[in-house]
Amino acid sequence: MPRPHILVLNQYYRPGVEATANLLADLCEDLAQVYEVTVVTGRLHGRDELPSEEVLGGVRVLRTRSTAFDRTRLSHRAANYGTYLADSLVRALSLRTPPELVLCMTDPPIVGDLGVAVARRYGSPLLVISEDVFPEIATELGRLTNPVLVRVLRGLVGYYLERADHVVAIGERMRDRLVAKGAAAERITVIPNWVDTTVVVPGPRDNDWSRTHGFSSRFVVMHSGNVGHAQNLDNLIRATTYLRDLDDLLVPIVGAGARHAEISELHERLDADKILFMPYQPREVLSQSLGAASIHYVGLARGLSGFVVPSRLYGILAVARPVIVAADADSETARLVQDVGCGVVLPPDRPDLLAAAIRDAHGGRLDLEEMGRRGREYVEREADRAVALARYRSLIDRLIAA
Repeated sequence: MPRPHILVLNQYYRPGVEATANLLADLCEDLAQVYEVTVVTGRLHGRDELPSEEVLGGVRVLRTRSTAFDRTRLSHRAANYGTYLADSLVRALSLRTPPELVLCMTDPPIVGDLGVAVARRYGSPLLVISEDVFPEIATELGRLTNPVLVRVLRGLVGYYLERADHVVAIGERMRDRLVAKGAAAERITVIPNWVDTTVVVPGPRDNDWSRTHGFSSRFVVMHSGNVGHAQNLDNLIRATTYLRDLDDLLVPIVGAGARHAEISELHERLDADKILFMPYQPREVLSQSLGAASIHYVGLARGLSGFVVPSRLYGILAVARPVIVAADADSETARLVQDVGCGVVLPPDRPDLLAAAIRDAHGGRLDLEEMGRRGREYVEREADRAVALARYRSLIDRLIAA
């Protein structure tokens, strides 16, 4: 018997380094055990060798003829979005096997509108997974200020939220935001993002990776992930200027993103000599690289509560490391860390308080080992890959059977 077919639309997919690319690949490969899964994704910057069609982990992956410009410039990002959406529509409407479900993530932010059109064409239900809330995330960061464009984008996002058969929010606060934008509360399920706790595991700080990079003898406060507008890394860099007397302190910023050049310039201007910039690390060494930190920093710019939920937190907790969160108190991340007791929660944009927390951690006034233990217990129970994917499988089974 032919298996039910799921069509997935999202600009980023493995081997992209984005968190959403890898989370979506985890989900699709799990679904491919039961369903036929086709993903229509975009080209990756600097990866021209990737084929236009291949099978990865049992999933048929179609890559569009989209542009793949570097995303640091807004115009380049818009070109990538536009070309991806245009060719995705052509690919989606040319499928040999009609889908029994259309699934979209929110990259680009209006891909859900494409999902509505495709789902109606095939008479299939539409499931939207909201990884962030647009355009509010852009307006809060000051990245989008044109009132006409903001109104148009709000209308487009509201259109698919009202018409999707079901929406997944990755946090309770985000659920509230989506209801306020027009999604029906009874059609929203909260399923947090996840980490594979059998792959990302605790280990000693003194490991092969940390020795290679000279971290073993240092007190390491790490940011690992996107270097973008939401992460508030200015706060971390400014905090280190209060800590010049801590000779063994090292603050690596591991990753890349739209603000990497700005953050590097700030580091040089402030002579923040504790900062070290490093590229994204391969997934195979993630346990060791995350585990090399004494404590991690997770920043979220003021006003973004519920509009975005940093998924990198789960990897940190999976390696049993504590975290300092600098975010609004009602954000999903701050609430989780406060409730679990796996770190310290501070308001954003207070480098003096962040420096004081780092000093407390460095001086042994915080029980970092116990905080790490609590975090590991939490992700095993609530944010493990198997737990999250079972929730998705149950929801998708219901939508296809309806």
